[in-house]
Amino acid sequence: MSLYGKYIKEHRGDGIVEREHGFATFRYLNDGNSIYIVDIYVDTDFRKTGLAAEMADEICRHGKKLGAKELLGTVVPSARNSTESLKVLLAYGMTLQSASPDLIIFRKDL
Repeated sequence: MSLYGKYIKEHRGDGIVEREHGFATFRYLNDGNSIYIVDIYVDTDFRKTGLAAEMADEICRHGKKLGAKELLGTVVPSARNSTESLKVLLAYGMTLQSASPDLIIFRKDL
């Protein structure tokens, strides 16, 4: 595990999936019934290669083993590259759960 991965686990208590060209952080919510993808980052040269979906799949497998029933993800519309983030969540099969002026929440059954 990278130094950043160790920091995430120690400081936030979040899980992390790391690959050579990307990482995804996640945490459990609602007594473990939901798993929330906090961040996914893929190096710009490796986007649109399926790496984000591969890491999300690993998070889903991990969540299912521990009894999670749904996957959650969010987009902050005012954030840089938010349109691309929205496309990624929709392409992964997530659906709109709720929205407010600066937060869109998506979910997917596990």
